[in-house]
Amino acid sequence: MPELAEVEFARKSWNPGLGSVVERVESKAASRVYRDLDPASVVRGLKGATLDSSATHGKKTLFRFSGDRWLGIHLGMTGSLRVEAEDCPKAKHDALVLRQVGRSLVFRDPRQFGRVLFHRGKENPDWWSDLPPEVTSDAFTFELVKAILKRRGRAPVKAVLLMQDFFPGIGNWMVDEILWRARIHPAHLAGKLSPVKQKALWRETRFVAEGALATVGRRGGDPPEGWLFHARWKDGGKCPSTGHSLKRAEIAGRTTCWCPSIQRAPRS
Repeated sequence: MPELAEVEFARKSWNPGLGSVVERVESKAASRVYRDLDPASVVRGLKGATLDSSATHGKKTLFRFSGDRWLGIHLGMTGSLRVEAEDCPKAKHDALVLRQVGRSLVFRDPRQFGRVLFHRGKENPDWWSDLPPEVTSDAFTFELVKAILKRRGRAPVKAVLLMQDFFPGIGNWMVDEILWRARIHPAHLAGKLSPVKQKALWRETRFVAEGALATVGRRGGDPPEGWLFHARWKDGGKCPSTGHSLKRAEIAGRTTCWCPSIQRAPRS
């Protein structure tokens, strides 16, 4: 599933459409991305509107149009945003196509785990305003992270970092990266972390998110060399820090990678 930086890169895919009018809207009404939403309202609402700006929050994307129209897109597991020719035929998995002069803005989702949201009005829609602090924002404080770890103290820290209500945009590979840098075993209970480890977790969460946005979010592709990302799926992968063998197992329901020599298993 796309994570914080991949979503930011996807958002920019529609930048060529900024300042242009949507001449025609096509939707795949049967797609599950329109659950709890009438796709016809999106078609009516966006026709004739100008794409003014866009933003991301965690794994969510917002596109603002003229006339107080708001389009939200969640990419899910297989969703993508792309720009294609103005007259390109709508493909089988195209859930939404916005036709502009000179281009088409396409949201494609083969497995339909993504989501389309639409709102019209001056005030922010609830699905955009009622969101947790972004991990790169000033509101994402050490005190906030300490409170989260205490609240979810009986859960493995791996599971807590994957909770989007607390760590928006942080996904599986980013969690492994954060814990490796903080030298915390992924199965360690969140409530058992020492103050030093709590601060390391907060600091490395911000570092990994900012680093991913500065690289993956800006140009796509992979994070910088030297990150755990490049070794975590390799059979016989070695820790970029120690050169020791990495270990992989399922923790908190997700395949997880760590370095046993610096991420010591918690005591029973």
